[in-house]
Parts: sequence; structure tokens; C-alpha cells
Amino acid sequence: MLRPICAALAVALLCAPASAAPPTTEPSAPAQPASASRFIADPYPSTYRPIASTPVLLTNATVLTGAGTRLDGADVLLQDGRIVAVGANLAVPAGATRVDATGKWVTPGLIDVHSHLGVYPSPGVQAHSDGNEATAPTTPNVWAEHSVWPQDPGFATALAGGITSLQILPGSANLIGGRGVTLKNVPANTYQAMKFPGAPWGVKMACGENPKRVYGNKGGPATRMANVAGYRAAFIDASEYMKKNAPKDTLPRKRRWWQSEETPDSGGDTGGKRDLKLDTLAGAMNGDILVHIHCYRADEMTTMLDLAKEFGFKVAAFHHGVEAYKLADRLAADGVCGALWADWWGFKMEAFDGIQENIALVDRPANGCAIVHSDSEEGIQRLNQEAAKVIANAKRAGMDIAPERAIRWVTSNAAKSLGILDKTGTIEPGKMGDVVLWSGNPFSVYTKAEQVYVDGARVFDRNDPRLQPRSDFMLGQGVPATGGVQ
Repeated sequence: MLRPICAALAVALLCAPASAAPPTTEPSAPAQPASASRFIADPYPSTYRPIASTPVLLTNATVLTGAGTRLDGADVLLQDGRIVAVGANLAVPAGATRVDATGKWVTPGLIDVHSHLGVYPSPGVQAHSDGNEATAPTTPNVWAEHSVWPQDPGFATALAGGITSLQILPGSANLIGGRGVTLKNVPANTYQAMKFPGAPWGVKMACGENPKRVYGNKGGPATRMANVAGYRAAFIDASEYMKKNAPKDTLPRKRRWWQSEETPDSGGDTGGKRDLKLDTLAGAMNGDILVHIHCYRADEMTTMLDLAKEFGFKVAAFHHGVEAYKLADRLAADGVCGALWADWWGFKMEAFDGIQENIALVDRPANGCAIVHSDSEEGIQRLNQEAAKVIANAKRAGMDIAPERAIRWVTSNAAKSLGILDKTGTIEPGKMGDVVLWSGNPFSVYTKAEQVYVDGARVFDRNDPRLQPRSDFMLGQGVPATGGVQ
């Protein structure tokens, strides 16, 4: 469970116009076929614009690039919203702000792939409970972005912990809970002004106990076998829907039973017209919407991988997965990330068989993609420390993990699973200027995020109250600007 995005920044910054255009070196999105674009057309597009900023040169820092490299005594130049250069003794552009980072560390902005900020905001009252549409087992028609409350104070506290981007997901009551949305963690009055430009949607699915518990006395599913039957029925409907909406010249000469105009779909709910549920599932099968699955047990993860094979979609990441270590090699071979907790376990039966080395073992194969996620409005404030727990637990098991490798769990691997690695997640020329200046090694409990930059603009400064965003909701409440994060 979790909370959303942030607070209001200084008005001058919040209202500043866009500055940088994307660099010419950034790859353009591939053209979508007409049949695909129909399923992912966005009537609520991003209105995000980077905050205008002068060039910034962070000097003489220890830089973890997020791409597996550590650079000591290095500089990072941010200009026009982008990372322009990384290296030693960079020239200071005219009009640049020079920040002495001697003794400090610089990393990419942290990314949380599993957050409920905004859909379960603070204060946590029933009136704010907008994350689970628990009215039917499958609700891929709902979009989490339409529940996001931008004034959630949790966005500001997450920013103070170095979080620059995050995926907001529906809850896990349902077999298929709806679309998630990726946001830039900046103060705004609308979710669209936070919506990460060009990021694909994710669709949230859930295995195991949660759907059984919620729907067992409501007509089902009440068993794991009914869970799987529910997924299959939904994707069968989507398969039929896709074929009915395909261009006529792509249909096979011989009509199949599901293409008969006289035969309704298996759910009987499309009526021959557009269906929002099936749009989402069709987008997933086309590969345009990323599939994120709440799943704890290894056996259920393998079942979901088989389901993906049956219907032709790809799993971007299994979330929570306390037993992911049991199939680390298969996850790596299939290119599936494990978005996991450092040490949560045992709070229900399907979470019983967790071990503290889980993330380290998922990370171990050559192509392993391990991610530290929060699923918590508190954990998101110290995602770096959650990663530090993994390093410590791995070391006790005889696995030494260097900081330059571990930082990927909260930066580049997270960006990969969200489909935004071409834009952010590493400190490389051309990427968005999303970086964090830490007071020391980010994997130390004594370290804090001192400055946070989003698209090259300093949006948080621990030593400058003017750059400690506060939600409008918190104004006059008599609490610190960072909502208690000191």
C-alpha cells in the first residue's frame, strides 16, 4: 500500500515555463500500428513541463552512475534540463551554479516502482481510500491516475528521500486491478502536470491470497484455481476483442469462431463497441502496457509466466515476490525483474518463506534485474536504506555487493521495469537531469539527501527552507516542511 505525490514548491519554481527540448540523440518512440494505438490512446495526456533552471555543476563528488560505474572525484554538469557531461575537471559554463560536492556522493534520482501515494494519501482515512476498486475481481478499466491526489504530503517526504520518479499502482484486491501511472515527483495541482512524459502505462495484477480474501464471500474467486481461471477468461475476451478490432486485411481468410458476428464474447460485455477493460488488456498483449504482478510464491510466479506465454504478454516485474530467489535464474532468462522488499516477510502464509538474501540472489545472475521497492509511504522516504539492508544481509551470507552495483536496484533497474530507462535512471549525457546529492555514502544510515534535482532544477534542499516543498493540505498545520523527515 502507499501514498502519492507531493507538495507545493516555491511558487516561482512551480509556475516556471518549460525549458529544455529533448536532445536529438534520444531515440524516438517507435510508431505504433493503428490497431495498437487505439488501445493506448491517451485522452488525459501529460502536461508536465520541466522547471526552468540555470546550469548546475556538482564538483569533486563520488558518482554512482547507475550503469555499474563508480567515479571518484568527478563532476556532473546539468544544463537545459539534461545531464550534459560526467567526468573530472569539467569546465564551468557561464552563469552556472557551482556546488562543491567534496566528500559527498551523487546518484541518479531514486525511482520507486511500487507506490500508492496519492491513491492512499495521508491522512489515511476512508475518504482518501481510492486505491482498490473492489467491486469486481477484474477491473482493468480503471486508471490509478484518476485517483491521484497531488496534494498528498507523502510526495514531499518522498522527495526529501531522493525519490524523483515513481509508479502509482492500484491496490491488490483484484485479479486485475487497473492501470498504473508513472509520475515525476514535482509539486503540481493536477496529476497530469506530474505525469512522466512518454512513460508507458503499467497494468496491475495480483496472485494468491488477496483476491481470495476479498472475493471469497462475494461470489469468487475463492481459490487459486479460480484466480487463474479469472485471468484466462479476461485475456480470452481481450484476444477476441483484438481480432474484432483488427484491420480487415490482417484477418485470416477463414473466419474463426470468435470472429463470428453472431457469437458474443465469453463475458458478453463488449456489445460490439469499445470496452475500456479490454482496451487495457489488449494494450498489454500488444506490449504497449507493461504488466506488473503482485505475487509472493515461486509456484504462482511460474504459473503467471505460463499465463503470459499463453496470451502473448510480457511480465515487466513481479512485485513483493518473497520467494523470487527460488527462480532467480528463470527470471533472469525471461528478462523479468523482481521488485522486492529488503526484509518484509511472514505477515501472511504466502509471505512465510522469505529470506533476507532474496534481492541479492535475484540480482546474482548475469542478466538479473533486482529492484528495491517500498509499497509504503514510510519506506519510500528511505529507499536507499532499504537497499543498504540488502547489502548487509548479503555480506553476512558471503556476497559482497559494491555500491555501484547496488544503486541499480533503486535507479536503472527500476527505470527498466517502467520502460523509461532511455530517459532516466542513470547519470549519462542526454538523460534527464534527475540526480541526488547525498551527504555521504547513500547506503549509510547516517546519510541524508541534501539536494534533489529534477530535470536539472533543484527542487529540494535540506539546508534551504525555501526549497522544502509543502503540500497545500499541510499549510498551517504546524509541522516541518519535510513532513517530519529530518
